Amino acid sequence: MGFEKDEASSSSHVLSIPKEDTPLLGKTQHLSSPSKTFANVFIAIVGAGVLGLPYTFKRTGWVLGSIMLFSVAFLTYYCMMLLVYSRRRIESQLKAAKVSSFGDLGFAVCGPVGRFAVDAMIVLSQAGFCISYLIFVANTLAYLFNYSITKPDPTILGFSPKSVYIWSCFPFQLGLNSIPTLTLLAPLSIFADIVDLGAMGVVMVEDVMIYLTNRPVLEMFGGFNVFFYGLGVAVYAFEGIGMVLPLESETRDKDKFGKILGLAMAFISLMFGAFGILGYFAFGEDTKDIITTNLGQGLLSSLVQIGLCINLFLTFPLMMNPVYEVMERRFCEGSYCLWIRWLVVLAVTFVALVVPNFADFLSLVGSSVCIILGFVLPALFHLIVFKDELSWHGLAFDSALIVMGTVFAVYGTSSSLMEILAKKA
Repeated sequence: MGFEKDEASSSSHVLSIPKEDTPLLGKTQHLSSPSKTFANVFIAIVGAGVLGLPYTFKRTGWVLGSIMLFSVAFLTYYCMMLLVYSRRRIESQLKAAKVSSFGDLGFAVCGPVGRFAVDAMIVLSQAGFCISYLIFVANTLAYLFNYSITKPDPTILGFSPKSVYIWSCFPFQLGLNSIPTLTLLAPLSIFADIVDLGAMGVVMVEDVMIYLTNRPVLEMFGGFNVFFYGLGVAVYAFEGIGMVLPLESETRDKDKFGKILGLAMAFISLMFGAFGILGYFAFGEDTKDIITTNLGQGLLSSLVQIGLCINLFLTFPLMMNPVYEVMERRFCEGSYCLWIRWLVVLAVTFVALVVPNFADFLSLVGSSVCIILGFVLPALFHLIVFKDELSWHGLAFDSALIVMGTVFAVYGTSSSLMEILAKKA
């Protein structure tokens, strides 16, 4: 499909690519070993999306949900490699060009329009991830500290607990998001990932114990009406497409990057599948949109949920960094701008306040910008770069990704919006 060939093609629009001042992972002085590259891929992909998988498996059925999850994992890996091979072709064709990021590739292939499309999708997707983080933190804290059997719909000073907790996060996020560089945020990232892995491990063990006791009735396949819902959440779960080019740039042995990425994606997809299936098997039709709220309010459960809240709270500024890079490059000539950062945090907070359901929002973001960013744009860029040498099946596969991705994005976005609006009504 064009992956193996090194001949030059005539697809690039530019000879000089305006550089992004900060790649999505920040600048590093040392290239990464295979083990560090594996770890970086893991960190870039694993996020809050996994917490909505058990509820998604309840909606889609565990067999259909698993098929969709592994299919999306394979297509995500394939499209990541499309970006890598497109970047390599452009750099080999234009010796002076250095494509550091997804946005650079968009400019090299499609000019300013390509750069703008990538920038817009990255801003929407990364901000969407952070909105889901705030929703998760607020709903989880409200469940732990406010909801009870005798008082299922409490208020705090006349306001809903969710809104109070979201606004309580706001001043602290202003401070964290004022930190100018990823380097200074690196310790937060490491701590957040350790907490995340530990919490997921505890949840999966609890799921097994509960399943062995309850053995609820399970469905293998849901109806067609939930197909796009499940697709959106699955796409959201693999959220690292914007990081793949910086990751490949930082890899010491570039020839092994595809194998390392494939192993990491296989491991992550197996972990995601196990987490989703075990959560659904444990609670069946009682599975909630945030699986941790199914665990009750005991000490261990509370510690796990608080740990996940800490993880996502600290991950928020890391995931917003690409948004600030784009906004500051476009409006402040690439220099640090505090007021832009604070305005973006405020906008994200307002959206989190009006979204009612965590899993529904995952589906909305996954069905819209994540499908375009993860499948449509990589296939389009690859098709343009290799248009003179693709075989018929390579041409057909790229074209199918573009067409089907666009159709799925339009239909899935409308379905998710109708689901959210119906629940608000």
